[in-house]
Amino acid sequence: MKTSILSLFLLLMGFSTTSTTDPTEIVQKAEDKLRGEQSYSEMSMTIVRPSWNRTIKMKSWSRGTDFSLILITAPARDKGTVFLKKRKEIYNWIPSIERQIKLPPSMMNQSWMGSDFTNDDLVTESSLVKDYDHELLGEVTVNGREAYQIKLVPKEDAAVIWGKVVLHIDKTEYLHLKTEFYDEDEELVSTMEAKKIGTLGGKTLPTIIEMQPVSEPGNKTILEYQELDFDVNIPREYFTTQYMKRVR
Repeated sequence: MKTSILSLFLLLMGFSTTSTTDPTEIVQKAEDKLRGEQSYSEMSMTIVRPSWNRTIKMKSWSRGTDFSLILITAPARDKGTVFLKKRKEIYNWIPSIERQIKLPPSMMNQSWMGSDFTNDDLVTESSLVKDYDHELLGEVTVNGREAYQIKLVPKEDAAVIWGKVVLHIDKTEYLHLKTEFYDEDEELVSTMEAKKIGTLGGKTLPTIIEMQPVSEPGNKTILEYQELDFDVNIPREYFTTQYMKRVR
């Protein structure tokens, strides 16, 4: 999903209705629809385990693909935690110890907030367009919707955590319907799937996204959007390390 929660994680604007079979163009259209020039969102993330559930609420601001800010608003123990992306740099502000941390590339494949998303998925350090080569495998049906199936293989110099990614992108709306993440041995690690399609910010988009690890049956993480606004003007100061300490 870098998603990039972040986005998805957490990932939003504009697309053309002109059809194409060029895989790179298809991926670009899907990314453009998810990100946009500027956006504000509110969402919840529920971590599901066989014996317990935990829900995290958050707000997110973004400018294109280079700048994003995520503020945790609940539960109380995590409230005020902030993640900032400035191009290829990722920072984390932890209010309980009043400490700011710059995340090294080695942490990108680690769990984000204890979920089944990685830091790379939610904060979206890597780019599905720039960091991978694309191959159109064919056309498939996902939950009743016709989709392009596209294989992504990392470029030689790309700093990415996956050995291969397979996208299933809706042919009409250019939605990420399903994404499969593979390790360097091409073993399937996890699957991210759109569970509900609705209207967000005046666009047709997935409103509920589910991430499931293959090796841990019963585990999953559900990301649900409550609000998404593309008609915003976000000051550049939001995407500075100084602002992390006072964002609300």
